Order: sequence, then C-alpha cells, then structure tokens
Amino acid sequence: MLKIQYDLFLNSFSTDSDLRSATVADLRAVRARDPACVSYSHCLLNYKGFLACQAHRVAHKLWIESRRPLALALHSRIADVFAVDIHPAAKIGKGILFDHATGVVVGETAVIGNNVSILHHVTLGGTGKSGGDRHPKISDGVLIGAGATILGNIKIGEGAKIGAGSVVLIDVPARTTAVGNPARLVGGKEKPSRHVDVPAESMDHTSFISEWSDYII
Repeated sequence: MLKIQYDLFLNSFSTDSDLRSATVADLRAVRARDPACVSYSHCLLNYKGFLACQAHRVAHKLWIESRRPLALALHSRIADVFAVDIHPAAKIGKGILFDHATGVVVGETAVIGNNVSILHHVTLGGTGKSGGDRHPKISDGVLIGAGATILGNIKIGEGAKIGAGSVVLIDVPARTTAVGNPARLVGGKEKPSRHVDVPAESMDHTSFISEWSDYII
C-alpha cells in the first residue's frame, strides 16, 4: 500500500505543473505567515496542515479524473493521519495556510480561493441533507479564525475576516469582519467597518475588538 501511495504522489507531482506551483505557493505562505515555522524544510517535512493540503490536491486531481474510489480512499487516509477532513471534490486555490489544521472540515462543494488562511477546528459545511451546491465559497485573501463555523452556499467576500468561534450563515461583504454567534459585522450591517490590509497575510485576529466591545479584563 505504501508503494502504491508513493507512486501515486510521485506521478501526480511529476506530471502536473499546476500541482507543483500550488505546493510552492503554499510553502511560501506558511513560511511567511506562521512565526513558528523556522524553515521551508521544517514546513515541508513536519507541518501537517501543509501536508494535508498537498495530499488533498492529489485526491482532488484523482476526483476530477473520475478515479473517485481512489480519491475517496486517499481522503479517508488523510483524515486518519492528519485529523483534517477535506472532501476530494472541494476546490482549493494557491497560497493556502492551514494553521495547526486539527479538526478542519471542508465539504464537497466548498471553494477556497487563493491566499487564504484557515485555523484549526474550522468547518465549511452544509446546512442539512439536501444535495447540490451547498457549501461556502471563500474568496481570495480571507482569514478564518479558530473554531469558526461557516454553513451553506454563502460567499465570504475578498479580504474578509471571520473571528474565532463565529457562526456564519449569510454572505459576508469584502473587506469586513464578522464576529459572534450568530455572526455580526463589526461596525453594523448598514455601514460596516472596512479594512485595507489582506487579513490572510497580516494574520491580524484582534484589531477589531476596540470597535466591537467595550469589555475590558
């Protein structure tokens, strides 16, 4: 079985330049955004979020090639080894950081754009048992905090920020911050506060707090 997996990965990466370029972009993203990553080799050999993402890329390639039993078998193995559950049909862009990654769940029809950062225990799920296009669409540059749950065929706009532990059930506009359960826009629905940075790159999880609450410990 190990030999089969080795040959599968070797063939996939050696014949698909898009796969290789996505891996390089992911590697650079992890090194740039995670201060705990001490080197590229550290990420390449030991970062399970990075490794799970690359394994998913192979599973997705198998899926779109209609080799679906093998794609699902690889998906199951990824979940067992890395505690990351990404359906092989899910589409993931380049420059992705799965920080810590434990407990991440990404549904079948979910789409993740380029340059996105996602922390542990994030769910991109459906809202029931209906089929069809039923999972979130995450635009470029989005940051999703730890434990956030985003459900349904909704859009998280470009450069948006989802606070840790939030439950998001409706669209989030570009360059805004959604926080809470149920999630609300910082600054209000009518005139939400907008940021100019790219949250996925800045990894800024807390700058919204002064606008969100006067609670002080």
